[in-house]
Amino acid sequence: MSEALDFDLVAQQAAQAARELLEAANPAPGDFFVVGCSSSEIVGGHIGKDSSLDAAAAVYAGIAPVVKEHGLWLAAQCCEHLNRALIVEKAALPPFTPLVNVLPQPHAGGSWATTCWQKFEHPAAVEALPFGAGAGMDIGGTLIGMHLRPVAVPVRLSLNHIGRAILLCGRSRPKYIGGERAHYQPELR
Repeated sequence: MSEALDFDLVAQQAAQAARELLEAANPAPGDFFVVGCSSSEIVGGHIGKDSSLDAAAAVYAGIAPVVKEHGLWLAAQCCEHLNRALIVEKAALPPFTPLVNVLPQPHAGGSWATTCWQKFEHPAAVEALPFGAGAGMDIGGTLIGMHLRPVAVPVRLSLNHIGRAILLCGRSRPKYIGGERAHYQPELR
């Protein structure tokens, strides 16, 4: 880790990336927007080694208002120590969704999941989203693909980093079925 990071800039980058991704993905209101975030990578450290609550708070400040503005639910992916479980608002879950019992911490779950747990009104932890997420952001190589619905499609943005972390984004689309004679709905591509 070298010079100090501008966390206001991190928040701006996170907001810009979320806006661009949501414009490209166009998820339906009520859908999940999954974010995996290595705060360690944002500050220039190694994933899982340099957890930063300040970096996580900056990402939350950028992303949460954009997600809310689009009528979506934010799903925060925990780190591998919690098997990449998700922190979500309990109100976003269908009845009888199985919960898991864990309280994320900066070094077991990650600063991102910890921050979301603290900021959400009624947080809950789940192993997977009931129907997967329509779009998501991977900040720092956290591997969110398992939480996107099939078929996951990469989305390139004007940004490829948040802070010092690599940014990869994706959206989901319905599967194409029917072969060469089939016709498809262009709005679902």
